[in-house]
This record gives sequence, C-alpha cells and structure tokens, in this order.
Amino acid sequence: MKYKCCIFDLDGTLINTIHALNRTINLTLGQFGYAPIDEAHTKIFVGDGYKTFVERALVYRGDEERVHLEEALPVYCQNFEKNCLYRVEAYDGMRELLGWLKNKGIKIAVLTNKADAQAVVNIETVYGKGYFDLITGERPDMKRKPDPEGAWYTARMLGVEPKRCLYLGDTNTDMRTGIAAGMDTVGVTWGFREREELEAFHPEFLADDPRQVIEIVGGRCS
Repeated sequence: MKYKCCIFDLDGTLINTIHALNRTINLTLGQFGYAPIDEAHTKIFVGDGYKTFVERALVYRGDEERVHLEEALPVYCQNFEKNCLYRVEAYDGMRELLGWLKNKGIKIAVLTNKADAQAVVNIETVYGKGYFDLITGERPDMKRKPDPEGAWYTARMLGVEPKRCLYLGDTNTDMRTGIAAGMDTVGVTWGFREREELEAFHPEFLADDPRQVIEIVGGRCS
C-alpha cells in the first residue's frame, strides 16, 4: 500500500465535539453578558485554535473592538476543562476505519489545533488510552495548522515520509495543512464545514463516510 500513516484532524473528523464546543463558548459569552450562538455558527468559528474561536464569537456578538478578548480567554479555558467531554462521540463508521487501518499495520495519528492536554483527554475518552500512535495538539513549541510543521513532525516521529502519509480533515485549515505538507489530502464531509469549502482546495480525495477511506487506502498501490 502507498500509505503507511493516516493523520487525522480531531474536531469534526475523528470526534463530533460540536455540543461540547457550543456549550463552552456559550457559557463564556454568557459570563460577559452576550447572547449565545448556535451550533451552525460554532462549526464556522472553530478550527483555528481556541483563541481565534473566542475572538470570532465575541466579534459576532458585538465586541468588535475585542474589549473582552483577553479576559475571556482564561474563562473559556476554565469552562472547556469542565465541559470538553460533553456529549462527545465518535462519528459513525470511524471505529471501523481505524480498526481496519491498525489491522493493516498503518499508523494512525492525531494533529489538532485543540490544546494538547484536552486533545489527549478527548481521544483517550472516546477511543481508549494508547490506541493512536501519536497525538499532537496545540502547544507553545509548534506552529498551529495550517502551518505544516505539525504534520511534518508527526511523519518524522512515526518514521514515515510525508508522501506516504494521508492527511484527513474537515475544514479549509486542514486542506491547507495537508497540501502544504506535501501529503495526499482527504476532505471529509461529515464534519463541521460544507463540501464546497473543501472542494475549493482540490484535495486528492473527498469522503462522505469514514468507510470510504478504506477504499482510498486499500485501492492505492505502491
């Protein structure tokens, strides 16, 4: 098989975390007197790290001068620590895909802009400890996606050439990350963004169901 490693985004790709993200941002907005946002807007605002998420939500709710941004960031983190597992679940078909990959000896990794510690908690809660070969979240010593540094780091740590990695994600940030890293990229449509957003970046593949990735990986010969 061509691919020796699959690198997955977390939110909207591996795990449906929209309820937890929406609950957390609304608790935060409420503490500053702002009305809540719906899940549709939450899906649009996430993907580029929690600071950008909070900023987008505040601006949308009227804080165009970002007056409350610095104060709201630690509040969001406190709320997220308490609510990061609220109604989180694996997407239908994802366990089947991951099991198939592991059975074929293909390494599986997570690369996300979610804070590193919370990424580990989310993944280990849903899939179990030690299930993934590597989990990498946002941390001070690494540039966030769409910079390809994290993707290259993942490939290096797992001993796989970037061209042998398949990168999967549900947002424009993910498409830019995979393409910049020189990895074949899969836009997954079961997550937080519309198909058109992914198509605009011309990824090698689009998948509407995790089980389609089995066909993508299994059908690509070295």
